Amino acid sequence: MTSDPQLAVNLYASKSQQYYTNVRTDLVSLLPASPTLKVLEVGAGGGDTLVYIKAQKLASEVVGIDIFDLPDTNQRNPLIDRFIIVDIEKDALDYAPGYFDVILCGDVIEHLVDPWATIKKLATYLKKDGLLVISTPNFRHLYNFITIFLQGDFKYNPAGDLLDRTHLRFFCKKNIEELVRTEEFAFQSIAPIIAFKDYKPRFFVRFFNAVTGRLFEQFIVSQYVVVGRRR
Repeated sequence: MTSDPQLAVNLYASKSQQYYTNVRTDLVSLLPASPTLKVLEVGAGGGDTLVYIKAQKLASEVVGIDIFDLPDTNQRNPLIDRFIIVDIEKDALDYAPGYFDVILCGDVIEHLVDPWATIKKLATYLKKDGLLVISTPNFRHLYNFITIFLQGDFKYNPAGDLLDRTHLRFFCKKNIEELVRTEEFAFQSIAPIIAFKDYKPRFFVRFFNAVTGRLFEQFIVSQYVVVGRRR
């Protein structure tokens, strides 16, 4: 994620525990209905999403990957079949090609040096017709326009959010969709984060998006979730 490993450790260590431990019910809602699923989560943080998936019997096997060991989290929860501390950009996984049914990448690709190469690599571990689910921030958000173009201030934020200091790559809706329009993947769907029932934005965001017929959606939505199907 950076040429200086210690700098990366320091940057991520400055974030709150919640940054790593929330359950991504939006991504979970996109899982196929099959209790025999094998699910890999890249950038699994504290493992809460994987624990939730297994506890709800939505999959038979869940595996997590993250670049950091996070003490006092669910990384070692017995419901998780395996948790691997590894750099997905540099290291191979000891799983057979086509092993997983679903791979989740919740707010992780923006932290990678080469997310496109990583997506191509992850395709190896997905079975035919398996799903890749990616969520990532929408750089076209009005907040970025105001801070960068009107105020002339990039305002990198060490705590997180749209201009997280640990973000290395930035995407608009079109670019997010293109992530799964490749030789390896067929585009299946893309949805704004506000489309998921468990996401609770300010009331104004949903209301404004509805009354304007989604005309300005790309300026008020903080992130998109895209799904690709393995060819």
